[in-house]
Amino acid sequence: MFVALEIVGVAAGIALLVGSFTPVAGVLAAFIKAWIAIWRFSSHSGEPWIALTHAILCAVLAMVGPGAWSIDARRFGRKHIDLPDR
Repeated sequence: MFVALEIVGVAAGIALLVGSFTPVAGVLAAFIKAWIAIWRFSSHSGEPWIALTHAILCAVLAMVGPGAWSIDARRFGRKHIDLPDR
C-alpha cells in the first residue's frame, strides 16, 4: 500500500511540476504526503516533518493556483481577482 501511495504521489508531483490540473493534483499530493507523515510518526520509521512540510506546500499550491507558464493557464486562461473600490 505504501508503494501505491508513493506512485500516486509521484504522479501528482509531476502534474504539479508541469502545471496540469493544479488544484486537483495539489490536494491529492497534500493528502498523500499527510498520510505518509502520519504513518512515519506512528511507526517511528523516519522523519515525518519533511513529509508534513511537503503536504503544507502542496496545499498552498492548490489554493494559490498555477502560474502564468503552466498548462492550466494555457487551457483555462489566467484567473484575475478584481477587488471592488470602497
